[in-house]
Amino acid sequence: MSALKDKLLEKIKAHRPRTTRLMKEYGDVVIDQVKASQVIGGMRGIKSLVTDISYLDPEEGIRYRGYTLPEVLEMLPKPKGAEMPYVEGLYHLLLTGEIPSEDEIDELILDFNNRRSVPKYVWDVIDAFPEGSHPMAILSAAVMSLQRESHFSIRYKKGMSKMDYWDSTYEDATNLLAKMPIIGAYIYNRLYKPENGSICPDPTLDLGANFAFMMGKPKPYDDVSRMYFIIHADHESGNVSAHTGHLVASSLSDVYYATSAMINGLAGPLHGLANQEVLRWLQGLKERMGDKFPTEEELKKYVWGTLKRGNVIPGYGHAVLRKTDPRYTVQREFCLANMKDDELFKYVDALYNIVPDILREQGKAKNPWPNVDAQSGVVQWHYGVKEFDFYTVLFSIGRSFGVMSNIIWDRALGYSLERPKSITTDMLEEMVGINKDESEKELVTS
Repeated sequence: MSALKDKLLEKIKAHRPRTTRLMKEYGDVVIDQVKASQVIGGMRGIKSLVTDISYLDPEEGIRYRGYTLPEVLEMLPKPKGAEMPYVEGLYHLLLTGEIPSEDEIDELILDFNNRRSVPKYVWDVIDAFPEGSHPMAILSAAVMSLQRESHFSIRYKKGMSKMDYWDSTYEDATNLLAKMPIIGAYIYNRLYKPENGSICPDPTLDLGANFAFMMGKPKPYDDVSRMYFIIHADHESGNVSAHTGHLVASSLSDVYYATSAMINGLAGPLHGLANQEVLRWLQGLKERMGDKFPTEEELKKYVWGTLKRGNVIPGYGHAVLRKTDPRYTVQREFCLANMKDDELFKYVDALYNIVPDILREQGKAKNPWPNVDAQSGVVQWHYGVKEFDFYTVLFSIGRSFGVMSNIIWDRALGYSLERPKSITTDMLEEMVGINKDESEKELVTS
């Protein structure tokens, strides 16, 4: 057993009594109230899931195992000469809650390298997709095809203790995480850069650097990859992609089924496509300005014009956050250090100085500050990844680290099949005190 797996088992054994006690002694304690607007409005804000992997603090943004994002980026070990930490180190942190040592990083990188081999049938599945297929559909199918490799599925059929479900789930998750960057890079090259062919991974490189290498991108795209995967790794359990993975896995489907489902949820335009909308909006602004950079007044006019047409400013606002998204700040600092003369970044920088004040003046936005998507597409565009549809593949690779870490812990703690109760509209109206006959009469006369 690896050092990470040994440490994870210690953490699991220490944590199990806490969950058991909560269920047995405090199972009837009311911890939240549910409003009718939450029932109809997608269960937003209802406290009904447990995860120790991450927490979205309204003031400080995402916390991984209690650490803020700046703390994570500062404390996790980095490759020599790199700005951004090892992605493998984040996996160790998400699973154990501890910052790994250099020796633990070295062992985990070696472990990932040993798990990278992708079966030929996966390439056959990818190659079978017709030209023009969406990369997310291809990624989802490629991950699903790997299900035949599932350790959990094989051991479950043979019979194993519930207490051991986490073990084979860990093996499947780590195997899949090691393979996903390779699959993602292959999809990119096949769809958009066929002249690159199939670039094999370099066994001397870490996950982020290898992804850049297989994408055919020189430095500092290795740091871009590390940064992108780390800042997108998790965002509590209630967002669509994380929740979908949790929901499917709660039926004891293995991580291949669950991750494929997570990818499908992330492909939706209300979840994973926001960075594309930001880039389109910025490019529309740039095209309108022609060869000259806009003045502050011209920028304000464009922003107000977007709002008066009934549209939002893409990349601004957040359902939970009440300050600038630290994931935005991390990217902003990277851009200032590495691409401050990039024309699109200059637009992003200028908008950062005027949009919050305009949104406050308009008075509709609860949070007038930029979120992660306000800059992520601009960074990818600068380094030559200009194919919008591929951005959610990058998002998927990063988000997989959080989703699979959660699934491992779900199995370790024996969480139940997820099964919320639904009600009818008639029942909801009765609960809030609406008289059905009067309601129907009002609808007819209105």
